[in-house]
Amino acid sequence: MKKLVLILLVSTFSAAWAADLKAPLVHGHRGSRGTMPEDTLPAFNEALRVGADVLELDMGVTKDGVVIVSHEPRLTPERCLGPDGKKLQAPVGIRTLTLEETRKYDCGSLANPKFPRQAAVPGTPVPTLDEVFALVEKSTHPAAANAEFNIETKIFPAEPELSPAPAEFARLVVEVIKKHKMEKRVMVQSFDVRTLKEVKKLAPAVRTSQLTYEELLDIVPALKAAGTDIWSPNYKWITPEAVKEAQAAGIQVAPWTVNNPAEWDMLIAAGVDAIITDYPADLVKYLKAKKLR
Repeated sequence: MKKLVLILLVSTFSAAWAADLKAPLVHGHRGSRGTMPEDTLPAFNEALRVGADVLELDMGVTKDGVVIVSHEPRLTPERCLGPDGKKLQAPVGIRTLTLEETRKYDCGSLANPKFPRQAAVPGTPVPTLDEVFALVEKSTHPAAANAEFNIETKIFPAEPELSPAPAEFARLVVEVIKKHKMEKRVMVQSFDVRTLKEVKKLAPAVRTSQLTYEELLDIVPALKAAGTDIWSPNYKWITPEAVKEAQAAGIQVAPWTVNNPAEWDMLIAAGVDAIITDYPADLVKYLKAKKLR
């Protein structure tokens, strides 16, 4: 009898705990990096299949001015095979290649050893931002109808040759967004606030998200001054107080990159608006089990 009472009390507590919490949106980091080659169409399709709310991705620009999806400013030996199908001897800068030339690299055959569940998809090229939008538009997965996009400008002030200047980068990205009429479904994120300000000038309806890595004091006034809509910090520096302060200022909070239940619970309890994860399927399932979805 005591055991039954204990079970009932735990269940009641869990239900009450869940009732006081909101469900954070699930951002599939680089699509579904934990299970598919990162930043590829198979990864984004997988994130849609499992019900992710947002596709998170990274952007670079080719020599001929095409916005492509890549976390690194170079095609690396760890991620891609060369046009000859062999291991690259050194990284190749995206800005030194035309789109047609990038198509010759296989960025799906090499599974990342850091993610044992990641499947290889041989022959997968680096996609364009245009292709990611088109994938979602044509997808039959239920999540695709309302899926949003969290897209990062990869820009390097100390190495300006690796990317366009902020204004040009923003212009190229906004052109693709407007082509697909995705202004209200896209948020542009960056560690470099310059591109965020340029995006706002060109497309005020597009939300912007400031990425931060380290612990920062008085971050909210800086975010407000920059006009950003979202704060995306390293999850290690999240506190309930910081979340409440940002939200009180009208700024949403979307920490990165969080892959285990203990840390998900911490962020849920803190009241974050979204969680960026390499395993969107796992997080969707976890939220459903918590009756938060």
